[in-house]
Amino acid sequence: MNAIEITILSIIIMIALGYVLKRVDFLSEKDVNPLNKIVINILLPCMIFSALYGADLSLMPKLGILPFVILASSFLTGIVSYLILKKLGYEDKKLWSVLVTVMIANTAFMGYPVNLGIFGQEGFLRAIFCDIATMCIFIILSFALVLKFGGTPKKAVKKILMFPPLWAIILGIGFNLLSIPIGPVLDKTIGYLADGTIPLIMLSLGLTINLEGLSRSKMMVIFTSIMKLAIFPFFAFIIVNLLGLVDLQYTVSIVEAAMPSGMLSLVLAITYKLDYELTSDCILINTVISLITLPLIIMLI
Repeated sequence: MNAIEITILSIIIMIALGYVLKRVDFLSEKDVNPLNKIVINILLPCMIFSALYGADLSLMPKLGILPFVILASSFLTGIVSYLILKKLGYEDKKLWSVLVTVMIANTAFMGYPVNLGIFGQEGFLRAIFCDIATMCIFIILSFALVLKFGGTPKKAVKKILMFPPLWAIILGIGFNLLSIPIGPVLDKTIGYLADGTIPLIMLSLGLTINLEGLSRSKMMVIFTSIMKLAIFPFFAFIIVNLLGLVDLQYTVSIVEAAMPSGMLSLVLAITYKLDYELTSDCILINTVISLITLPLIIMLI
């Protein structure tokens, strides 16, 4: 088996393990929130900081184009989705519940392990830069939803500034560029915590799988799956070719664009009182479908 097959199969096994542990009542969906809190607030920031702290940042001017690819693909997909849903007469809350789902890709939770497993640290570094775009999209949509459905800009800004992975990027790049030593003990501790990120993410994803959403929100699940897993990466494919990107710049951009919907979509849906059950159904089902579409896209590019 090649690296792609090994990585995808390993991810499927870990996700399946989470699902099996739920089915045998060893863990439950109630455990997802505490697991995700550990990942988002501790493990994932350690993983990002560790990668950026030890990276060759002389490539930054070259890597700076990657967030643009994801940003442009997201907004093109969002515009097309908005026009279709508006034409079909969907009311605003349902429309935005779907829009956040198709615009926010799982560039971290799924994107990091896939790119790290297949392309190594070089691929992981590029995945982090792609994920910067996802954070920007999250910020832009937060303000758009504040304006659309009420809320305060102050609350939106506070939520963004308290997002640990954002600080991991800032500190990782800052400590690297300024050559600030962190010492062997802290370096080892961060490394140990970083190593726990991927298994915990995959187990958490397995716990969230609920195929009932396919029947409950059938039409929107199909729509979001097509827009997120086909149209989004298609736009990325066009953009990277127009920009003349090659090698890992080209490949990682498309792979990250092909990720399923991100959990940050659900954060927005809950925060701004959208139809969060619809958003959740769409995220979970297109995550399952992505286990088929991702390997196909990786093999094609």
